[in-house]
Amino acid sequence: MAEEIVLQDTPHRRVVRVGDTVRRPVQPWTPAVHALLRHLEGVGFPYAPRVLGIDEQGREVLTYLEGESGPQSWAKVVGDAGLEACARLLRAYHDAVAGFDPPEELVWHTGQRGLDGGALVCHGDFGPWNIVWQGEVPVGILDWDYARPAERLHDVAYALEHVAPFRDDAECLRWLRYPEPPDRRHRMASFAAAYGLAGAAGLADRVIEVQRGVAALVRTMAEAGHQPQAQWVEEGYLDEVGRRIAWSVANRPLFD
Repeated sequence: MAEEIVLQDTPHRRVVRVGDTVRRPVQPWTPAVHALLRHLEGVGFPYAPRVLGIDEQGREVLTYLEGESGPQSWAKVVGDAGLEACARLLRAYHDAVAGFDPPEELVWHTGQRGLDGGALVCHGDFGPWNIVWQGEVPVGILDWDYARPAERLHDVAYALEHVAPFRDDAECLRWLRYPEPPDRRHRMASFAAAYGLAGAAGLADRVIEVQRGVAALVRTMAEAGHQPQAQWVEEGYLDEVGRRIAWSVANRPLFD
C-alpha cells in the first residue's frame, strides 16, 4: 500500500491520505453516510467523495478531493464571488439530495432514523473549512459525518453563522481574512439570493436557533460519551458557544 499521509491526527480521529484515497475511522452512523454518498454518486453530484469501501484496518475508504480546504478556505468566502459560489454549491447539494429517502434502519449521528419529518438530509457541517477549492472555484464538500435530517434552512443558517459572519469585527480582521469589517446585512442578502431564497428575512433568528441547537446536540453527545464532543465540552466548548450566542443576540440588528 502507498505511504500514509496524515491529514488529521487527534486522540479520537486519525485521517490519512493513501494515494488518491482518504481513510477514516468508521462510526455507528457510517452506513447512513455511505448511503447518502452513494445516492449523490448515483445522481451525478460531482462535489462529494465517492465511497470505495472498508479497508483491512476497518477504516472507511473515500476518494480524495484535490484542492484547498480547511484554514485556506476561509479567505475564499470573503469576497462576494466566493460567498455566492458557496451558496450555489449548497443549493446544488440540496437539489441533488432532495430525492434521497434513507431506509429506516439507518441511523444518523443525531440518533434520528429515516427522514424523521425532515425535508431532506442536510450536510450538517457546511462551513468554509469543509469546502474544497481549486483557485476561486469550489469543487467539493468534505466531512459528511454530521449529515442529518432537517429542513434546508438548517444548512443555510449554519453556513451563514460562519460566512455572514456571526463574529465580532476583531475576529473577522484577525482570523477570518477580512480586510475590513464585513457588511453583514449585505452578505446575508447576497448569500440568500445566490442560494435562491426570496430574501433574508428571518434568517438571523434562524442562525441563533441553529447555534442553540448545535450546542444542545454537542452536550447530549458528550453526555453519551461520544468523541470528540466529550473532549470539546471538557475543554470549554459550551462556554465558547454560549459567548457566541450572546454576541449574536446582542448584535442582531447588524443582520437586518
